[in-house]
Amino acid sequence: MKMLPNPPLAGSSFNTKVAIHRTVRAQGAGRPSLIAAIGSCWARSGSIFSLLVLFVALTAGSVCGETKIRVGHFPNVTHVQALVAHALSRQGKGWFEERLGGDTKIEWFVYNAGPSAMEAVFANSIDLTYVGPSPAINAYAKSRGEEIRIVAGAANGGAALIIPQDSGLKSARDFRGKKIATPQLGNTQDVSCRAWLTSGGLKITQLGGDAQILPAANPDQLSLFQQKKVDAVWTVEPWVSRLEAEAGGKVLVEETDSPTTILVSSVKFLNGNGDLVKRFVEAHRALTDWIEKNSAEAQNLVVAELQEETRGQVSRELIAHAWKRIALTSEVHREALDKFVVNAKAAGFLRDVPDLSRLIDKLAAPLTPAR
Repeated sequence: MKMLPNPPLAGSSFNTKVAIHRTVRAQGAGRPSLIAAIGSCWARSGSIFSLLVLFVALTAGSVCGETKIRVGHFPNVTHVQALVAHALSRQGKGWFEERLGGDTKIEWFVYNAGPSAMEAVFANSIDLTYVGPSPAINAYAKSRGEEIRIVAGAANGGAALIIPQDSGLKSARDFRGKKIATPQLGNTQDVSCRAWLTSGGLKITQLGGDAQILPAANPDQLSLFQQKKVDAVWTVEPWVSRLEAEAGGKVLVEETDSPTTILVSSVKFLNGNGDLVKRFVEAHRALTDWIEKNSAEAQNLVVAELQEETRGQVSRELIAHAWKRIALTSEVHREALDKFVVNAKAAGFLRDVPDLSRLIDKLAAPLTPAR
């Protein structure tokens, strides 16, 4: 009797194909490029082995070795490294992409202020973010040191308290009964404002007190100030310069040497991608150096990126004016962070002083100059 051959897709091979197909559809939801790669491979070869190879790649989270890093930042000049890098990514000349490898993709996410960015880290929506020190410290304390690490400094200065030109306000105690706008409840400028008012003898609570702190997005601050619905604004560049140029404001208090922006990583991402974060920090340091040596080109990129992110016109003159208030740095110092802890406690955002021994990662240590 002549034996008939087994059907080509019968038995275990067929079951394997069906199982892989179902898993591809489930894990590839919202990832059409991955599903297309699987389909293309099967169409070309019809090989269950080739399909298995791509299946393994899919379940590992990538095809063709692509690595994604999700990075947050704000549309502020104090986030200049991120603005420049984001602009270059749009042009297909990605600063980080080129230095981390051609298979690396940077996905940029824009936030109004620090607390929102920290919530995104907690939700595992982003891996790294440029952010102010106060939200980073608050998030570190909230997670008991388990979620946040500072991996580099970014910028000092560029933050100020703005009042009208004809205002009689001269000190913190003059703000009794006044309204001051800040970018967001618990962000760095919000905490600085509350601590400053408290140091002047005013009782400030998160819901009111002797003066009212009104959290408002930076674009809204400008209109509130112009309409005299607030008596002052504590914010960052370029909004400080816009309040001066467009709303007749003047600086009463300026934070010249205080850290405004740092670069932080989620602990999960850092632990799982230590070498990748190290190379990102090295590229960040190199970008900081490039910006300082090529300020004109960097300012043009900042103008272009801010126009994309805010959907409004941003003048080159405005950015040049704001630029003078900012000192770029890739270093971060513990003593500066200790001051923010004191401010956060005075403002009621921290009950106890957290142990900061794990907050600054070793990657944030200054590089040793070559000899």
